[in-house]
Amino acid sequence: MASFFQKLFGRSASAPALTSLAALGTDMHSHLLPGLDDGAETLEQSVELLRQMQQLGYRKLVMTPHIMGDFYRNTPEGIRGALAALRTVAADNGIELELECAAEYYLDESLTRKLEQGQELLSFGGERRYLLFETSYINEPFNLNEIVFGLKAAGYQPVLAHPERYTYLYGRFEELARIREQGVLLQLNLNSLVGYYSPSAKRVAEKLIDAGLIDLAGTDMHHLKHASALQRVLQSSYLPRLLALPLLNRDL
Repeated sequence: MASFFQKLFGRSASAPALTSLAALGTDMHSHLLPGLDDGAETLEQSVELLRQMQQLGYRKLVMTPHIMGDFYRNTPEGIRGALAALRTVAADNGIELELECAAEYYLDESLTRKLEQGQELLSFGGERRYLLFETSYINEPFNLNEIVFGLKAAGYQPVLAHPERYTYLYGRFEELARIREQGVLLQLNLNSLVGYYSPSAKRVAEKLIDAGLIDLAGTDMHHLKHASALQRVLQSSYLPRLLALPLLNRDL
């Protein structure tokens, strides 16, 4: 009987590397909206990155600029305005991608305050209300459980961005499994599969895939260097394993 992988891609696991990321359909983590954070700075840069994403086979992008109390004080209104401008320019340049927006929230006092005040938080996935958030890479947050509870109580589905990159969790794989058991979805950065961030991040990424703990895959695209790395991801032996998981990207 053909394996799930064979049914999905029509070839065996030993076949040549993939040529696109079309099997994902949607990328739900990127920083392509211009002038909002450490991603694209101008509309021209955004358009070039959109071209790269289209060539990689994506049909839809949910762009997620940072929202951080001390650095990137983006608002839903400002993010939607940037999206509207990019949609217009993308159409003028013949780019056939469905463009949407959400945000990547930093777990800080600003996020806590927004939850307490009932402010609008940008989510994706329609009624599923996936809420992408990140923490410090080095320092373990003391209030993670509290934030997760607050997000769920407000009707959001928490999604932890790039869990493989948090150094405070290295050597504590069981903690990552516990976080997911608490109902937090885990989103892997594709470039982790080629060691773009660090060898340690690559090892954790592979272990998460082997354990079947990844729910979403994202590019976390900021600039052309990330696009170049994604070309190498297509050669990764772990990409087929990742794509064989029941990833939620395909339903976005």
